Amino acid sequence: MGNRDEDFSEFASARWLSLVRAAVALGCTASEAEDLAQGTLLRAYVFWAKVEKADHRDAYVSRMLVNAHRDSHRSRWRRETAFAEVPDAQVDDTTAASDSADALRRAVGQLSQGQREVLALRYYLRLTEPEIATALGIAQGTVKSRLSRALAALSHSPDLAEFGDTNEPR
Repeated sequence: MGNRDEDFSEFASARWLSLVRAAVALGCTASEAEDLAQGTLLRAYVFWAKVEKADHRDAYVSRMLVNAHRDSHRSRWRRETAFAEVPDAQVDDTTAASDSADALRRAVGQLSQGQREVLALRYYLRLTEPEIATALGIAQGTVKSRLSRALAALSHSPDLAEFGDTNEPR
C-alpha cells in the first residue's frame, strides 16, 4: 500500500462515524447513512488528488456528502426520517430514548433542508462556519443566519419543550 492509500485510509477511518452521523442528521436512516458515507468516501478516494490539495479537506468531503444526499433525495425528500436514529448512542432506557428521538425528529423535520445541512455540518462534522460556507457553496453570512434560525426554531419548538432548561426547578 502506497502513501496515497495510507493517507486515504487514515482520513476515512478518522471520519467514518462523523460522516454517518451527519448523513443521519440530513435525513437518512442508519443503513442509508452508512451507504451515503461509504459512497462519499469512495468518491473521495477516486478524487483523492483533489481532496488532498483542498484547503479544507473536511469541507471538501462534506460537500461531497451533501451533494450525494441531495442527488439521492431530489425526487423524494423525506422529512420524517431526519434524526431517525444516531449510531453508537448509549441508552439505558429505550422508551425514553425513543420519545426523545421522536421529539427531535419532529422538531428537526420543521427545519428547512438548508438549516438541517448547516446543523449537520456544524454539530456532527464539527466544521467551522467558513468551512461550511465552502462545503455548501454559500456565503459565510448565510451559514450564520441559517444556523441562528435553526437553533432559534429548535429552542422554541413545542416538540422539544419538555427537554427545556435542566437548571430549572421541577
